Amino acid sequence: MARMLRVNMDDIITKFEEIPEPYQGLGGRALTSAVVSAEVEPTCNPIGPMNKLVFATGLLGGTNCANSGRISVGAKSPLTGGIKESNSGGMSGAHLGQLDIMGIIVEGQPEAGKWYKLIVKAGSAELEPADDLAGLGNYDTVEKLKEQYGEKVSFATIGQAGGAMLSGASVAFSDREQRPTRHAGRGGMGAVMGSKGLKAIVIDPSEGKRPVLADPEAFKAAAKQFAKYITDHPVTSEGLTNYGTNVLINILNEAGGLPTRNFSVGHFEGAEKVSGETLNEITQKRGGTVAHGCMAGCIIRCSGIYVNEGGKYVSKWPEYETVWAWGPNCGIDDLDVIADLDYMCDDFGIDTIETGCAMAVAMEAGLLEFGDGPGAKKLLAEVGELTPMGRILASGTKAVGQMFGVARVPVVKGQSLPAYDPRAVKGIGVTYATTPMGADHTAGYSVSANILSVGGEVDPLKPHGQSELSRGLQIATAAVDSAGLCLFVAFPVLDYPDALGEVVKMLNARFGLELTGDDVAGLGQKVLEMELDFNQRAGFNKAMDRLPDFFKREPLRPHSEVFDVPDEELDATLQF
Repeated sequence: MARMLRVNMDDIITKFEEIPEPYQGLGGRALTSAVVSAEVEPTCNPIGPMNKLVFATGLLGGTNCANSGRISVGAKSPLTGGIKESNSGGMSGAHLGQLDIMGIIVEGQPEAGKWYKLIVKAGSAELEPADDLAGLGNYDTVEKLKEQYGEKVSFATIGQAGGAMLSGASVAFSDREQRPTRHAGRGGMGAVMGSKGLKAIVIDPSEGKRPVLADPEAFKAAAKQFAKYITDHPVTSEGLTNYGTNVLINILNEAGGLPTRNFSVGHFEGAEKVSGETLNEITQKRGGTVAHGCMAGCIIRCSGIYVNEGGKYVSKWPEYETVWAWGPNCGIDDLDVIADLDYMCDDFGIDTIETGCAMAVAMEAGLLEFGDGPGAKKLLAEVGELTPMGRILASGTKAVGQMFGVARVPVVKGQSLPAYDPRAVKGIGVTYATTPMGADHTAGYSVSANILSVGGEVDPLKPHGQSELSRGLQIATAAVDSAGLCLFVAFPVLDYPDALGEVVKMLNARFGLELTGDDVAGLGQKVLEMELDFNQRAGFNKAMDRLPDFFKREPLRPHSEVFDVPDEELDATLQF
């Protein structure tokens, strides 16, 4: 029977409990947002004792549904000051599902300076001292944990940035090779984990088993058909598989929507050098790995293993947003440098998007020249050393802009914009402005219809229809996140009318329900309503649902476009 695990860091005790009635039927983002909304005081200090950190597997977590092993991490965000769900791959989501644990709630704070690790098994959960791990990066932390707990477990850890409670800190989840390469990066969830004195979570699924299905045969049939939709779609079977998410570099560059040198232009002259096609070519030439899944059950396999010229591991394939943040946005056109920066971010435990944007703002401030890859690596290394400059950089884009007097600071609600310029991709601009999450492309990926012609077409340069597009995608995404599905399954779901029906069938067969497609959409809307309510109680208002004013004032080359979706349409986007 599914359970919750409550971890009290005040008294250093753990307790399994039945899922409370208000949380029943919820998973992933729906569960994290429900707990944060109900149990966290909206005006609390995010790194204080009143905040809570929630880990949740999706409703389909632990099953044999393809691409269903995602994990959600939720809390009040140190970066935005509002509610936050940060989503990650890796093995922990599936392992929690196999233990029939829907969520872990971490509350309270231990004595200052004390560090702990949480060991979760099928029949037990224990907190143990982890002072020996204090100050270590994620890679060294995981190596020490592997020596003690073996190779059949998964880890959630924080690096130096989380330990120092810096606002750009991430939570690292181990991949299939037990490397800390998959991150709940956005919103500073690593800082909240650090504030709880929790250095690591070890999840041992060895005595667990797949969740009991109400209708195994119906689930099997729906899962098979759903997998076929994924393997039939060209984006999820060819583009992402061969070139990773970095396939988007050339696409966005050609569309004039690739933010370059701190969002000053929309076209990068060195794009081809850092493209997905070049990433694939280098990887194959050096004997790395193309088409690698970050979690068990992944059939898209959009990741890879990047190696140096001697064939030695450097990092996993940097995601598109990572390549963009450290590449075009910083004016760097060297994949080797970008892969090194990606490894450093994973090790220190910081969001590659937030920190890459912060670096670009630092470059605009004159700390480095745009394009200075070695200088970026040297400056980023200060995060691991926790120097004053390293602490500023790991505190995010807004902090760097404030410290160095920069006017062009691309943030919404304190969180940096990802790799799509809203002047050339206006639907994603609506999402950035209106999502409760702070600027977040995954909250409502309007790029699908604006650029990729998936799920229809909406002209990316015209304001008309962008609010409606973003609204529908934000609702759908909240439901996908709650099911524990990888966001990329949205491509076949948007293009194949019956694909969503297979997800509904799996949910019904898993839990013995009679849901419809409308019910799934209703869940997504319910999630957004909870999040909007929390933010309103935290003091948010419509004035915060706006892009920085330079997007309205500075035309973006090559289109000479500004962001011109009317404010009243932004205000109406998430009115329910």
